[in-house]
Amino acid sequence: MASLALELLGFSLTLLGLLGTLMTTVLPHWWRAAHVGTDILTAVGYAKGLWMECVWHSTGIFQCRAHLSQLALPPELRAARAMMVTSCCLSLLASGLAVLGMQCTLCAQGSPKKASLAVSAGATFVLAGLLCLVPVSWSTNDVVMDFYSPALPGGVRYEMGQALYLGFASALLTI
Repeated sequence: MASLALELLGFSLTLLGLLGTLMTTVLPHWWRAAHVGTDILTAVGYAKGLWMECVWHSTGIFQCRAHLSQLALPPELRAARAMMVTSCCLSLLASGLAVLGMQCTLCAQGSPKKASLAVSAGATFVLAGLLCLVPVSWSTNDVVMDFYSPALPGGVRYEMGQALYLGFASALLTI
């Protein structure tokens, strides 16, 4: 009975990880403008994501523009997109395998393949979590290195956005 409850808890946490990975992939808040310097009041804020760049004004207007060309993007952004989409797809596949391999489902009841389905679902979840963790860590490193770079002027600096924090949490839940 305890193993069944533990199995359901693990499945619930990985579903939360899947939801977080989907949100991290779609949200445009990977990098947000850092307001450093003497100006306290700012009229415009910027955010960048994998799929679009957004600007919000102090008047409440929020505008987003999708990246226009796939080929014009930097290779790091294209790789991050691919890894995040692959992570979402692998999490969906692992969820299906996990449902089939769980003790509380009747599919393959009494078959030795039921345990191997559960193990393969766990391995796929780990792989999906690592595929989410790599671009999030990579982007965080880029943001920190650019922030402390003396070559960039103060108004151009970015800091970690909310999607990166969500990405770390969802990758850990998926793993």
